[in-house]
This record gives sequence, structure tokens and C-alpha cells, in this order.
Amino acid sequence: MFPKYDVIVVGAGHAGCEAAVAAANMGSRVMLVTMNMQTIAQMSCNPAMGGVAKGQIVREIDALGGYSGIVTDHTMVQFRMLNKSKGPAMWSPRAQSDRMLFAAKWRSMLEAHDRIDFWQDMVKGLIVKNGVCCGVVTGMGLEIEARAVVLTNGTFLNGLIHIGEKQLGGGRAGEKAATGITEQLVGLGFEAGRMKTGTPPRIDGRSLDFARMEIQEGDEEVVGFSYTETPKPERQLPCHVTYTSDKVHDMLRTGFDKSPMFSGRIQGLGPRYCPSIEDKIERFSDRERHQLFVEPEGWDTCEIYVNGFSSSLPEDVQYKALRMVPGFENMKMFRPGYAIEYDFFPPTQLSLSMETRLVKHLFFAGQINGTTGYEEAACQGMMAGINAHLAIHDREPFILKRSEAYIGVLIDDLVNKGTKEPYRMFTSRAEYRILLRQDNADIRLTPLAMQLGMNGMEARMERVNAKNAHSEQIRRFFENTSIAPDQINGYLTSIGSSPIGQKVKLVSILLRPGVNIEALSDAVDFVGAYVRQFDGESLLLSEVGMKYEGYIEKEQEMVEKIERLEAVRLSDDFDYRSLVALSMEAREKLSAVRPRTIGQASRISGVSPSDISILLVHVRN
Repeated sequence: MFPKYDVIVVGAGHAGCEAAVAAANMGSRVMLVTMNMQTIAQMSCNPAMGGVAKGQIVREIDALGGYSGIVTDHTMVQFRMLNKSKGPAMWSPRAQSDRMLFAAKWRSMLEAHDRIDFWQDMVKGLIVKNGVCCGVVTGMGLEIEARAVVLTNGTFLNGLIHIGEKQLGGGRAGEKAATGITEQLVGLGFEAGRMKTGTPPRIDGRSLDFARMEIQEGDEEVVGFSYTETPKPERQLPCHVTYTSDKVHDMLRTGFDKSPMFSGRIQGLGPRYCPSIEDKIERFSDRERHQLFVEPEGWDTCEIYVNGFSSSLPEDVQYKALRMVPGFENMKMFRPGYAIEYDFFPPTQLSLSMETRLVKHLFFAGQINGTTGYEEAACQGMMAGINAHLAIHDREPFILKRSEAYIGVLIDDLVNKGTKEPYRMFTSRAEYRILLRQDNADIRLTPLAMQLGMNGMEARMERVNAKNAHSEQIRRFFENTSIAPDQINGYLTSIGSSPIGQKVKLVSILLRPGVNIEALSDAVDFVGAYVRQFDGESLLLSEVGMKYEGYIEKEQEMVEKIERLEAVRLSDDFDYRSLVALSMEAREKLSAVRPRTIGQASRISGVSPSDISILLVHVRN
């Protein structure tokens, strides 16, 4: 019935969609298996993409040829660049999406790809022969053969939904759980665990009084995510902000005795950085209120997402508490919030290529690895799809360094450190934040995708080359052009900066605090006439390069020092247990992870600097 595929992707969430696209664009014939064709790329939780550090990931996915940024640009209802008051290393794009349009656009792009086929069914098992994964078995008992398999099961593996004292089997509201895979993998020797996440209630926006809330408009300039030419919305929908109160907290506490979290019925590890509302009022009992973001679900729906009110309390408690929130006095609920428990596999069982150590040609991506968030899932899916294709063609895996991408930081953290809670990306996790900015992801990564042979990168590389060339032109203009006191002192005085007494190079003005290219363009006619011929991306790249040159050079020096350790390779059969000078914990961790380099070994939790010194001496000897 089925041909033999190159790659089978199990699950069509954010990880699965990017995995399928990546493998197909590398040249593989792909089968995407999903339990429900109507929920491909569904935004199960917040209808938004990006945010702090997450926005950088979406831009990196786009720079490598993925679709998440393109889909988001086509379907956004609001765009904001977060942290603009801080340095450019912290700027993070975020967009509210139309939930239904987002899924529809993803599906149409997948269906337009002639290398991707679809099958609607549950996958209940894997075909494993001689330690190699070579297909899947579906709930109907069908066997589909492939040279590699990528599992992106999300929250569906033995998923269990909690609402108060009620427990419902399911991977998402209204959808059944997936069974069989966990049990088989455990039988093959994998370690499994349980995690939990939650989602807020969905509200009827027609019943809310938005006049009682703070309005939060989108940016006037919509930058977007994709480096390609994508449409931007001509108008945007506003979000709103409101707050809980002591009264709301007291009402929520009336349901704590029925809370699955506090009663111990939920055993899974929960997200510390995105806690439920009941968890927040317990952990931060001194806080009089908590912020709630009231976010629209799309252009043509009244459904509202209450960001900040994730809950697994009984539905009547959620209802009564929300009606005490300003603007929610006459609130009508579409459905209550709930918590969901699901199986995951500690990611220390993976190699940096996302391939499992125990079974060859089997790859994991997304929440199955203990992560949370669409963006974290999507980038793992992309890397798993790329490496599945490379593996079946006996090519070296594609591994991004921590100095090359937030994606590299994420995967390195997962494989070397594991996770005791749902992993979420933050800028603080990256050592090289000035290098890993949202504005230069294409400069960093598109050449790598081109070298890999990713389909459709030629036009992207032309844009990268033009951006680099324009940035260099702008830099030379500022470094070589002088400006006289009478041309600039009026502007300098207006911003409280010291006037100049003689001609100086433009770059010296630009390097002053509070000065940027846009402001100089408005203040000085000949500067404006020159720079307005260039696009905003090129201007930003050149400005950051000039203003932060010293910091960028320092980070590059740090990268070079670390890369010396990355260059020291460790053999796959290195017997760490025989090296008695290592600590016992180091011997155990190193034997389990099997790092490829000294640099990777240095990032394994429990391996100390003294252990690394011992390893270096041993390797050099």
C-alpha cells in the first residue's frame, strides 16, 4: 500500500511540520503521520509566536529555510519588537497570530510540497530491526517502512488531562492520547518520565468590558520574522492587560483542596517559568495582584486567550474567580483551563544530532524531549529533519555550535545537561548574546543551509550577500565622512550631548549614547539622503556593528578560546570508568553522554573544571 519512505515524521505539531519540511527540502521523500489532519500545526496554547529569545529562534529557523517565520508573517494580527529600550542583543520579535489562519497556512504550504505525503492514523509502535528504526506501525495495524523516523508526539504520549478532580485521557482538549510508543521504547531500554503543562480558559470576547483594561497596541513598524518578502498586516488587533486581586486569589484558594497539583494527583514536572495561576499565588503570596494579558485568537472570532491564567482548578472556581477580574464581570467562558500530563524521554539519551543513542535512525524532537513552547519544538523538528536526511545518506550530522545560534544553545543544553522541568529558552541561557541577535540570523545561518544543500536557498543567499554589501557601504560612509559643527551641534544640544568644536567623522557622533542612524538621518539632510537608499535590515546591521564593535570582538575572542576545546575530539569508545583520577560523577556522566569533544564534555552537568583538566592531560598524552 505504501512505498518505502526516506523519513517518516510522527506528529504534525510545530516540531513535526518543520521536521517534514526540512527533510523534504533536503531531498528526502517524507511521510507525515498525524492523528487528525484537521489539527495540523494547531496552536494548542497561546496564539502567538516569538518573544524573548523565542523570537530569535523563529528568525533562525527562517534563516535555515524553515517555514515558521513565513507562516507567522502571513497570519499575524499584531506585531511587537520586545525590549527595544535595551540593547539590540535583547530585541525580540513577537507576533499574535490568527489561530485558524496559522494552521491553514501551514497545511497549505505542506500540501504544496511534492515530497511530502500524509496519513491520518495513530502510530502505536516502531519497526526496529538490528538496532535500526525502519518504520512505524499504525493503530490500524498498517506498517509503513522508512529509512529513518522522527518522533514529535507533543503532549499525546499517554496524555492525561486534569480539571479539578476530573481526569480525562487525551493529548489535547477533545483529542485522544497516543499509546504504545512509550511502552515499546522503555522495553528497548529508554528512560521515560512525566511532565505537565497547562493552558488557560478560553473566553467569549463579546462578554468582556475592554474599557476597564489597559490597551496594548502593536508596533507602527511591522518588521516580521521572515527574511523573505512576506506580507505585513495593514491593520492590527489590540491586546489588553488587566490584573487579578486579593479577592480573585481568595476565590481561587477555595478550590485548592480539589487541585490536582496540590493534592498530588499530578506527578509530572511542571514549568517553573510559566506557572499556573494557583501556583503563582502560592509561590508569590506577597503579591497583591498578577498581570493577565487578554489576547485575541484571530480576525474573525470573538474567542479570547487569557495569558497568565493557566489553571487546573475546578471549572466553577475558575469561572467565579475570573468574574472578579476588572473587565470580566459579565464574562462567558468557552471552555475552562486544564493541566495535562504526558510522557517524555530525558534528552540526555540523544546525540547532538537529535538521533537517539540506543536506536539508530530514530530521532526525537519537541515536547518528547522535555521542552515547552512552539519555537523550541519547531527548531528541534527542523534539526531532526535535516539530520535524519543526512544520516540515511551517511553524511556528517549538522550540529550548530552555541556560538552560532540559540538553536545550538538549546540542543546543547538538552543533550548535555538534561532538564528537570519543561525547558524554555531565555536570552540568559546564551553566552554570546551580542553575536546571536535577531537581526543577523540570516548572516549567521543562511550560508550554512546553502552549504548543506537545502532547497530554495539561492535567492536567500542573494539577499544575504546584498545585506552584507550594503552594511559595509554604510559603515564606510560613516567612517570616511566628516561633519562640521554647524551641521550637527543643534541636534547634539537638543539631546543633551556635548557640541563639537571642529569637524569629526560621522562614526564618532554615532557612537555617542542616545544617537542612532535614524535620528541622524532626520537631523542632517546629507546623512538622510545617503542612508535612505538602504533597507532597515542593512542599516541596523551596520549600526550595531559600529556601536558594539568592541563587545562583538570580545565575544569573538571568547568563542575562539572555547573552540580550541571543541577541536579536541574524544573517541566514541573512550573508557571513562578506567580513568580513576576523574570524579565518580564525572565518570558516570561522561560514560552516559559520550561527548564528541572536550568542549561538549565541559558543559555536562556534574563534570567539573578539574575533570576537564584531567581529560585534557590524558588526551594530549
